[in-house]
Amino acid sequence: MDTKPWYLSKTIWASLVTILSALAGLFGFRFSTIDSAATAEMLLQAVTALSGLVAIFGRLSADTKIG
Repeated sequence: MDTKPWYLSKTIWASLVTILSALAGLFGFRFSTIDSAATAEMLLQAVTALSGLVAIFGRLSADTKIG
């Protein structure tokens, strides 16, 4: 079975959006017009882009060569 980091899981991000929406609702915020699947997908893309930038920065700042 292939594995991936937790932060690249669509299920995890969709669950986090659901939890945050529910918590926000407890405090009076309403998100009835927000598409939670689209929001989760957007967050996943943002995390993927950020992890790519971190990987590039890590490689550029590394002290040892590859290979």
